[in-house]
Amino acid sequence: MIEAQALTKRYDAKLAVDDLSFTVRPGVVTGFLGPNGAGKSTTMRMMIGLDRPSSGSVSINGRPYAEHAAPLHEVGALLEARGIHPGRSARNHLRALALTSGISRGRVDQVLDMVGLTSVAGQRVGSFSLGMGQRLGVAAALLGDPHTLILDEPVNGLDLDGIRWIRALLRRLADEGRTVFLSSHLMSEMAVTADHVIVIGQGRLLRDQPMADFIREADVDSIRVVTPDRERLAQALERSGATVTTDQDSTEPALTVAGTTAREVGTLAAEAGITLWELTPSAGSLEDAYLALTRESLDYQDRADDPSQELAS
Repeated sequence: MIEAQALTKRYDAKLAVDDLSFTVRPGVVTGFLGPNGAGKSTTMRMMIGLDRPSSGSVSINGRPYAEHAAPLHEVGALLEARGIHPGRSARNHLRALALTSGISRGRVDQVLDMVGLTSVAGQRVGSFSLGMGQRLGVAAALLGDPHTLILDEPVNGLDLDGIRWIRALLRRLADEGRTVFLSSHLMSEMAVTADHVIVIGQGRLLRDQPMADFIREADVDSIRVVTPDRERLAQALERSGATVTTDQDSTEPALTVAGTTAREVGTLAAEAGITLWELTPSAGSLEDAYLALTRESLDYQDRADDPSQELAS
């Protein structure tokens, strides 16, 4: 279990994390969301003692990370997968970590197999792709067979098979009763991986609730409309108070309409003599709910989520 209580972090005049309190419980996968610069990485760094809180506290399994006698056996963390000496082999990197905590060589081989790196375990890490580096970072996090996992962007650089693999791994770890806490900017993946979501903005807590409730309560259902007269229909819908965006990525450029109903769209189109080829209501997604929430709260979209960038901003 991870418990943050009134967690606050200042960098000179910059307030990166602001009175943040939440609990990450075992047995569920908890997603950690927020725009760049919201304080996610700073929060995760404070969890494992890399940054010291200005005030407040964060504990893992009842005590601060630094107070655990064998931290690797309690907490597995992936914050920077490429923070590894490039001249070391994957196996030697893990063996060096294992020696610091009395972990056997057999466990090193076991986690290499778990993450699919056995065949390249003797290669230097500097030759690894981004995805292979991510797998090695996950292996290091699993090395001590910890009860708590803290993973920052674990799917970054993974191909489709890799994404499916880590999704299944995290699900299995949570089903074993472990605490799994991860961040990601891939909303579609987070939606199918996480059971619970914590959303922050400008260092403050915005949401802490089950994923399904977060999406449902956002009330961001939309309607997909395909018509040969897009511009005229869009203008008519906007005059009626609806929000209209154009989806240029679809085979037929479609309108995505929010703030009204499919019946009202159909009626308006009929009155205007506009032909509709498609009129499809769709339930809101995690991405819709997240954007609706953060758009109202902040606009940090261009800021990097690390202390140096937060200071610069």
